[in-house]
Order: sequence, then structure tokens, then C-alpha cells
Amino acid sequence: MSQVYNWQLGRTMEYPHAEHHPDRQFAFVFNLNRCIGCQTCTMACKSTWTFSKGQEYMWWNNVETKPYGGYPQNWDTKLLGLLEDVNPGGQNWNGASFEGMTVFEAAQKKIGPEPQRALGYLPTDEEWRFPNIYEDTPAGPKGVSEAYDKEGAQLPAHKTWFFYLARICNHCTYPACLAACPRNAIYKRPEDGVVLVDQTRCRGYRKCVEACPYKKAMYRSSTRVTEKCIACYPRLEGKDPETQGLPMETRCMAACIGQIRLQGLVRIDKDGQWAQDRYNPLYYLVKVAKVALPLYPQFGTEPNGYYIPPRWVPRGFLKQMFGPGVDHAIDSYMVPDRELLAVQQLFRKSNRIIFSYRIEEGEKVFETQIHGKPFTLYNDTVIGLDEKGREIVRTQVEEPFYVRPDKHQNSI
Repeated sequence: MSQVYNWQLGRTMEYPHAEHHPDRQFAFVFNLNRCIGCQTCTMACKSTWTFSKGQEYMWWNNVETKPYGGYPQNWDTKLLGLLEDVNPGGQNWNGASFEGMTVFEAAQKKIGPEPQRALGYLPTDEEWRFPNIYEDTPAGPKGVSEAYDKEGAQLPAHKTWFFYLARICNHCTYPACLAACPRNAIYKRPEDGVVLVDQTRCRGYRKCVEACPYKKAMYRSSTRVTEKCIACYPRLEGKDPETQGLPMETRCMAACIGQIRLQGLVRIDKDGQWAQDRYNPLYYLVKVAKVALPLYPQFGTEPNGYYIPPRWVPRGFLKQMFGPGVDHAIDSYMVPDRELLAVQQLFRKSNRIIFSYRIEEGEKVFETQIHGKPFTLYNDTVIGLDEKGREIVRTQVEEPFYVRPDKHQNSI
């Protein structure tokens, strides 16, 4: 085991391979406050990559309802339970530093039929078979079928809650799938950090499926090799004619109706930290505003997918899922400052990747108080720029109204 630094955990940790980092890293931010669970992203990915024989149970992108659903079923609670069994009562945060065991460290303590490089489990066929079972069906009164909890629907405080969690492969900095592969068939591309499978080397041992804590490496029975999200890397390379050679967002990102997604490429220093890039929108959301948090950072893979947590969910549940930064993230999101409000307008405003932004100040619209804190709305203009600093999108905080001419049958 090598010692590597995981900035999400605030400490070094053990990892089976020596520390090595790409020049740039594919990363994304999902705003869970906006997700409506429409599954448009899911079907965009499905119709592009996983529509063939043997891929029936492959959902590289999925949207699951928490706390009821998951794909495969109970993927996160099962692994959290395994970690707790190995390290009872020790999976705790001390401020911003995680004092528990990662999946790599816990694997060395677990005694089983054969050694593991990353603690994990193989889901059953049944767990893969039903991607949406138990979702959007909160529990009703105990012992009463086909009934709902009438008290649970009271507003503004209610007992029943849920939220939609959109997921793809996190293209982790320290991938558990890569660590577990006995064939060295999984690798990270040096140009963008995308995690790929060399299918000529894969022999279908499913060690990656077992090790991936997010269960985004999937076995294809018809070919007997593993497949996974490839971050639509031809689009990242600018090979889609629509963008005229510019890096483009993935299919799931571009299809998002709720405008919850923002994807990009961040520069990486030699020590693995994000290089300072103050006006890259992802760098701003993750490193400056700190409203976007990694999913289950305690697993230790340093995922490169980040989430703005849903503001209505109990904080204890969210802290287990996103770590100790939840309070700050939600408080900042609920009463956003001028820059955060402007940057949020960039979500899904262009199919091309936005590498930086600038803001042109606008007039003050109004002042008010939100949750007892002063809030001022300015109609600023935010401009998204490509890799060479050229403008690719321009939008305002107050989006304009467009009146359709009354000459079409569907005019309303």
C-alpha cells in the first residue's frame, strides 16, 4: 500500500498504487435542489451507450429517490454497514478531517475467503434488476395497505421527505475499481482523468464491480467484460461537429431538463490538489463558495462528482452522505451572495464546456430578508468563456420573458 493525500478527507490514506495525477480532471456539480426525477438524463445515456444485448441492467446514469431507492438496491447502506462492522463506532469526522477507515484501509482488516484491495460486495441479480423499486413510495401507517400518512403531508413542517439523487461514475481520483482489478485493465486518462476499461485486457473477474463503492462498474454477460460510464470522452475531445472542435458536455448533462448539471475540466497540480483557478465555475462552487460537496467522501476514492445538497432534508442524513460541510453549503445556497447567484445561472446554458466566467454588474432589483438574513438581488449578467477566453454564453440573473407570436396552433 502507498500513502496518498486525499484532500476531501483532510489526511493521507492508504491506496494500492503510487500517487499519480492527470493534467486535468473531468468533474461535475449537480444541484439536487433542482432535480425533478424526470429520468431524461438516464434515457439520454441509455439510448446512446447501453441499448444492446447484455446491457439490459446497465444504467450508467441513474436517478434514485433517497432515502427509499437505490441502484443497485441499498448500494450505499450495505457498504456503510460493512465499514461499520470493520471499524465499530469509529467512522467519524473530527471537523474537516475523517478519522475512520476508507474502503482501502478497511479491506486490510476484513478477514474473508480471499483478500480484497477495496472493501466491497457483489450485488445480486435481483438488486440490479429493479432500478426504481421502492422509489417515490414513502411509508404509510404501519399495518395498513394502500394508505398514506395524513400527518406526513402537513406543511410547512412535514414528517415525510425525499429527494432525487442523480448519479454517474465519479471518475474518482483514487478509483476503487482500478485498485481492485487483477489485470490492470482499468486506467485514468492523463489528459482528463476519465476512468476507462481496456476491454482487451479485461477477463470479467468482476473485482471492479465488487470494489466500486458507487457500483458504477457493471458486468456485461454477453461479452463477459466490464463496462462503465466513459464520460462521453469523444465529446470532451471536441469531436462532435456541433461544437466545432471545442470540448462538449456529456449526453446526460446536455439532456438535463431541470438544469441541475454543470460539467467541466479542472486543472490539477502535481500534488493532486486542484490548481487555483478562481473563475472556473467548478472551482468557485467547490473551493471558494463551498456549496458543492462530494458524495460519500468517507469511502476514500476522492470522487470528482459534487452535489449541492437539498435544503429540506434532515441535516444528519445529509452529513452522512456529503460530509461535514453540509451546514455551510445549505446556508450559503439558501441566502446566496451576488456572485453565487450569478454563477448558478450558468447551469445548462451551453452544450460547450465553460472554462471560466466573468460578471458584468447590473442594477439592483430589490432588497429583502431570507431566514433572517439580508438579501439583495442584482440583475447581473454572467458570461461563460471557452478554453481560449472566447464568449460562448451570456445570461442574466433575471431571465427575460419571451412572448410567442399568436399565430401557432399551440400558442398559449
